[in-house]
Amino acid sequence: WSWKSRSGCRGESKRWHRLGCQIVIAMDWKFEMKFDVTQFSDNYLGEDPNQVAARARGVELGTVDTTPGSGAFLRYIASLISAQSVVEIGTGSGVGTLWLLNGIMQSGVITTIDPEVQHIQIARQVLQDADVAPNRYRLITSDYLEVMHKLADRAYDLVVFRGNPEDILDVIDQSHRILRVGGILAIDHFYGGGKVPDPAQRDPKTVALREAGKFLKSQSEVWDISLNPIGDGVLLATKL
Repeated sequence: WSWKSRSGCRGESKRWHRLGCQIVIAMDWKFEMKFDVTQFSDNYLGEDPNQVAARARGVELGTVDTTPGSGAFLRYIASLISAQSVVEIGTGSGVGTLWLLNGIMQSGVITTIDPEVQHIQIARQVLQDADVAPNRYRLITSDYLEVMHKLADRAYDLVVFRGNPEDILDVIDQSHRILRVGGILAIDHFYGGGKVPDPAQRDPKTVALREAGKFLKSQSEVWDISLNPIGDGVLLATKL
C-alpha cells in the first residue's frame, strides 16, 4: 500500500486522518502477494530435532503425517481445551503424536492407533528417542474402528483423524459417542491434497472427505464446526 502526506487537503474526498498538524491520506491500497503465505504459516513454528527425525522416517515409509503448521495448530487446540485424554487415528511416523504430547496436560494420555505394524514400530522408537514417559501414550496396531467401538462413552477430549477418508462417517459417529460435551474432532488433511475444493475431483477418498464436510455442516444441532486453512486443511467439529 502507499500513503501520501501533506498539510492541506480542503475539499479532499479521500479517506484521511490527522497526525498532529498533518493530514495523511490513503491514496492507494495496493497489495501484491509476493510470498507463499501458506508455506510461511505452515513453517512459522519450527519442529524440534525429534520431530524432524520422525518426519524424515515417515517420508521414507510414505506415511501420512501432519504438516508442521497443522501439528502446531493441533498442539494449540489440545492446550486450549486442557486435553487429558486424546485419540489419534493414523499414527504415521509419530510426528503428530509428538505435537499433541506438547499440548495435552502433563498427566494426559494419547491413544494412537494405526493398522500398519511398521508405523507403530517407528513411532515407538520416536517416542523413546524423545524420552516420553511410557505412561503418556498407548500405541495400538489394529483397525481403528474396531478399537473405537471399545472406547468408553464421553471419556475423551480430542480425537484427531488422519486415517482412510473412506471410513470417515463411521469415525464421526464413534467420535461423537466417545467425546465429552465440548470435546473436539479434528480432521487433519481435510483438503485431501488440495482435491476437496475442486468439484472435478471425484475419486473415492476425495468424495468421502467432501461428503463428510457436508454432513457435519448439516448436523449443527450436535456439532459446531470450523474449517481452518492450515497445512492441508484442518476441520474442527466441537461436540455440543
